[in-house]
Amino acid sequence: MSAFQKKVLILFAHPSQNRSEINVPLFNASKGFDHVTTVDLYAEYPNFRIDIDKEQRRLRDHDVIVFMFPLYWYSTPSLLKEWQDLVLEYGFAYGSEGKALVGKKFLCALTAGGSESSYRKEGFNHFTIRQLLQPLEQMAELTGMEFLAPFALFGAGTATEEQRISKHLTNWRRVLMAIKEDKLDYDVASKLSKLNHSIDLVIAE
Repeated sequence: MSAFQKKVLILFAHPSQNRSEINVPLFNASKGFDHVTTVDLYAEYPNFRIDIDKEQRRLRDHDVIVFMFPLYWYSTPSLLKEWQDLVLEYGFAYGSEGKALVGKKFLCALTAGGSESSYRKEGFNHFTIRQLLQPLEQMAELTGMEFLAPFALFGAGTATEEQRISKHLTNWRRVLMAIKEDKLDYDVASKLSKLNHSIDLVIAE
């Protein structure tokens, strides 16, 4: 185990939390870890007036950055996009002097309404989830972060009745603990289609 404990920053973006059956429980399940900072962006910035300096300090202070959100029209909710546009400035996140994020890890913890089989070339959505996340993967590339496979739950609308949420939350807590204990294989995690597809492959017990 590494003597250096990685710190995780979770940026949660959900504009309709009263209708959330998975994202809010997932966000709540992320709390209580001494190495994890949880930020509810819609609660903190209801008027979209983002404190750029504060957010940049948060990024500097953490090693693993997580975007947690429901997939809206194949992208992030609007506040999370606004956060990217304002916080990831030239000279901070990219450019010849923009080295603040170099070496950090980045992943998305997301939900999608469609079934997993619909996210493929032959499926209803025509693209895999990793293909649809390529703008975020390129964001990570440009800023020097390592992009990890998403922690994704598909068929979100039927997850409750199919009793899939409890396992999803358990696996997410396993990921957070593996980061703390330096047991997450980042090389493997960067190559998977989704992180929780092969959870036992990325966590060394």
